[in-house]
Amino acid sequence: MPNQADNNDLFDNSSEVMVEANNLHKTYDAGTFQVKALRGVDLKVSKGEMIAVMGPSGCGKTTLLNCLSGIDSINQGKILIGNKPIHELSDDQLSDFRAKFMGFVFQTYNLLPVLTAQENVELPLLISGYSQKEASLKSRKTLATVGLEDWCGHKPAELSGGQQQRVAIARALVNDPVIVWADEPTGNLDSQNEEDIMNLITKLNKENKQTFILVTHSDNVGSKANRIVYMKDGLIDQKEN
Repeated sequence: MPNQADNNDLFDNSSEVMVEANNLHKTYDAGTFQVKALRGVDLKVSKGEMIAVMGPSGCGKTTLLNCLSGIDSINQGKILIGNKPIHELSDDQLSDFRAKFMGFVFQTYNLLPVLTAQENVELPLLISGYSQKEASLKSRKTLATVGLEDWCGHKPAELSGGQQQRVAIARALVNDPVIVWADEPTGNLDSQNEEDIMNLITKLNKENKQTFILVTHSDNVGSKANRIVYMKDGLIDQKEN
């Protein structure tokens, strides 16, 4: 198992505010003009909260998620995750921070087709320094948590869309992250699978006390969250409890 002794230097888990963003600006160059994707966003997310970020296409939802998680940089502002100013971290430090404390779920699952469900979930553990035995035990336990204990040896092509997304959720959770980012996690699913996946995410949020930040177009997904944050034209337009 990797050494976790230096985690307190990276993250303050005692803070009741998990995410705090102040005056975030993000501009992209688009040829002869610039696109202002974020125009001064302020946001606070409490520890253990599940929020849904909603709004029309192009309003800045995914950009906000990418900037808050450190996948993309900001041009101006501050981002604190567990009181850690991640906007001040180097690329290598950010990569280490994400690996230790964050999980990611995407619309397209992003599973490696040549690997089994278990091997896909094991991968981040092996990269983080776990032994093969430790990774195998932990990945099987996490797959059981999402209801796939009997599907560990199956490759993605042998799984339904809902099952593939469960594997992706297991992969996001296997490192015991304190925060999970999900960009359109049900976007490729039918209504029944969407309901099943959201019931699972809601259950995990309540049981594990992990913070979930979801980007979605789905009113059903939004209704499961503790709070909805609406965006418009790169700004927080409305917050609804």
